[in-house]
Amino acid sequence: MSETRRDRTPSARVGQRVTHRRYVPHSDAHYAGNLVAGAYSLAAFGDVATELCILTDGDEGLFASYSDVQFRAPVRGGDVIEISAALVRVGRRSRELDFEVRVVCRGTPERGASGAGVLDPPLVATTARGVVVVP
Repeated sequence: MSETRRDRTPSARVGQRVTHRRYVPHSDAHYAGNLVAGAYSLAAFGDVATELCILTDGDEGLFASYSDVQFRAPVRGGDVIEISAALVRVGRRSRELDFEVRVVCRGTPERGASGAGVLDPPLVATTARGVVVVP
């Protein structure tokens, strides 16, 4: 028998974290300098928040708000980014999360058309705080 929401005890704990990695396609770059819109990071935050809500509450949850969104460095087509969400506050129905996008790999066209390298340390591109609600 499959598990239902009523069978599950919420396990939301401050400090829980989810991390995704993805390649940013060149087709998503819209601006000069091969830049990707800031909304790309916000959409990625939604993905990690959804997974975190599923893990902690057995539900995808709903985004209620963002605060303190900071675009600190560019994200470009061809980058590999790492997106993380960390649970910082657990309410009865709300969860407050800290988000970060880091560029971990970036193209190096000066080394050739397909040149790329690992950034060490990664470049922090976007940070934010958000609130999700769960039933």
